[in-house]
Amino acid sequence: MRVFFDRELDTAATFWRVYRRDGVALGFTSHDRDLFCGGIMHKAAPGMVPSAIRLNADLSRDNAEVEGVLSHDSIRADELAAGLFDQAAIEIGIVDWELLDWHVLYSGRLGRIESDDRSFAAELKSAKQDLEQDIVPRTSPTCRAAFCGPGCGLSAIRFTSIRTLADLDFDRNRARFASLDAAACINGRVRFLEGPQTGLALGIVGGSGDWVTLDRPLAGGTPLGARAEIREGCDRTLATCASRFGNALNFRGEPFLPGNDLLARHGAGG
Repeated sequence: MRVFFDRELDTAATFWRVYRRDGVALGFTSHDRDLFCGGIMHKAAPGMVPSAIRLNADLSRDNAEVEGVLSHDSIRADELAAGLFDQAAIEIGIVDWELLDWHVLYSGRLGRIESDDRSFAAELKSAKQDLEQDIVPRTSPTCRAAFCGPGCGLSAIRFTSIRTLADLDFDRNRARFASLDAAACINGRVRFLEGPQTGLALGIVGGSGDWVTLDRPLAGGTPLGARAEIREGCDRTLATCASRFGNALNFRGEPFLPGNDLLARHGAGG
């Protein structure tokens, strides 16, 4: 493997690789021309600036960030807003721009992404952060299980249907699916099977009639008649679990556990 920085003047540049969940792989480099290495064409992106990468030998999280300008054809503001880069896998490394030898210095996933009209900044999460999850579940008045997920016990197939997009309201970020009970889909999700947001899960935060309100902007160019997979939602309360789903036996919450206010209350004097 090529040893970097073993000479006074080195032919080294930084590269970034982004693997989106929709299957798109993107490559960028700080060099002034495109570089092909690792089976990916890395586009010249001198406007992208990496922070210092700090790797730890222990289990504490590794730190890295990346900033850039929203002028590159491969990273657009509407795609960031639509969530196409959410939780994308990322690699950052160093490449010899003459010999094209390369080495990955950091790998992880994109976390919080902040953007405005001209630039963006992305937090990078290493795999070590998965170790920070609680080993023992914390108590909560609402259900901790994901709807139709582990611990819930309900079948996802039963509450999932394929619908056809009938109309769009970009001003209110709504979509209409004919004959859909939108109220039953609140807290659920829409996954388009066609169009620019194919494969991306959009959360449903509101519903009325057969219109659902989504938690992130709809991408322009989504065609009417596009098919979408829609899963109903659950508000995670015991009442809904028992009355609507008949699943109170699997409820993963403690709705009757006294809260901190009751525990801190002073006793009445005798």
